[in-house]
Amino acid sequence: MRGIGKKMGLKVMLIGGGGREHALAWKIASSPLVEKLVCVPGNPGMAQVAECVSMGASDLEALKSWAVSNRIDLTVIGPEAPLVAGLADHFRASGLAVFGPSQAAAALEGSKAFMKDLLKRYHIPTAGYQVFTDAAAALDHVRGQGAPIVVKASGLAAGKGAMVCHTLEEAEQAVHRAMVQREFGAAGNEVVVEEFLTGEEVSFMAFADGERLLPMASAQDHKAVGEGDTGPNTGGMGAYSPAPILTPRLHDRIMVEIMQPVIDAMAAEGRPYRGVLYAGLMIDGDVLKVLEFNARFGDPETQPLLMRMRSDIVPFLMASAVGSLAGMTIDWDPRPAVCVVMAAGGYPGSYAMDHPITGLESAMSLPDVQIFHAGTRRVGQNLVTAGGRVLGVTGLGDTVTQARKVTYAAVERIHWQDAYFRGDIAYRALSREAP
Repeated sequence: MRGIGKKMGLKVMLIGGGGREHALAWKIASSPLVEKLVCVPGNPGMAQVAECVSMGASDLEALKSWAVSNRIDLTVIGPEAPLVAGLADHFRASGLAVFGPSQAAAALEGSKAFMKDLLKRYHIPTAGYQVFTDAAAALDHVRGQGAPIVVKASGLAAGKGAMVCHTLEEAEQAVHRAMVQREFGAAGNEVVVEEFLTGEEVSFMAFADGERLLPMASAQDHKAVGEGDTGPNTGGMGAYSPAPILTPRLHDRIMVEIMQPVIDAMAAEGRPYRGVLYAGLMIDGDVLKVLEFNARFGDPETQPLLMRMRSDIVPFLMASAVGSLAGMTIDWDPRPAVCVVMAAGGYPGSYAMDHPITGLESAMSLPDVQIFHAGTRRVGQNLVTAGGRVLGVTGLGDTVTQARKVTYAAVERIHWQDAYFRGDIAYRALSREAP
């Protein structure tokens, strides 16, 4: 494998086609170390900074063969599904450098039951829980515990499998949706029923090389579809960075009490973890508890994070994939960034597609704004909607107030039929900002 250096540019392949991957493509393409960036399958936004190749992210053999024949130096796997399916192992078995955990390590996200059991074994703080494979037993447990309570499909459910239930009826419906109606497919073969936690959620991501961690800046996501964090969970309706609730003292505690113990635990279990380790945490005063782990960059948290990352991302990707993160540091823009997700009306339920999108060029002309494509496609000369989450409009500002102003000014210039977005992204940070 060729080393990192300016004398010989790297060929990088990025797997995925969502908003997270567009943000990664935008950042990778800016690296002086990269000669060529290929995105599979990519999207119209990614096509502006990379070559897009039409292949399925689930066709492991075709992806590996293409990477070998095109002499790809580094492959970055964006979404969770190919990681859980073992794509990283497939590449590594052929001597290819790949950023992303093995199938065994990706079980941290692929199986909530595995993740919860691991935390319990290694005394890492998380909510109390029980795991069920039988709907009747799960219902009996829910009725015995009462509400509020949380029901989660154990497998991958596109960010929609965690159901916070405020009444017993909602909890019974959640079990029924997952285990009887099979709303989440095989992900609902097993459910985790957890105690309800209070506090604020924070996203904490770090690069991992199997032994060491290099933490990124903090971020806070907005998972619920409705303003004031109401309604069903989505893949994420917006995010901002940094998260003011995450003080330097809490940051250090998270590294010592949660992140490093998990990396050590995975190594001890014979599942060394390389890639991005993403912890979803609940903070309630001085109490820290793990809500979830993800085996990849968060979406949409990646968008504001990479807007703030001044350092070249490629050395961190390569060090995580095949080297060591020892001694590495990340330079962050001190300015906050805010991302507002523009979605199709009806999301996360049923929604229409193929609505023409207008106003993108006008929005992109604003300073300190980037627009990341999540669910778009080209039909002739027109850009149309092609998913539930369509765009991630992201802006920088000297304060959270200014970053929101920049971002929402761009949002207001973009239009399509039944477009929907939350108008309160970063409201928690605003409440902490000095007047």
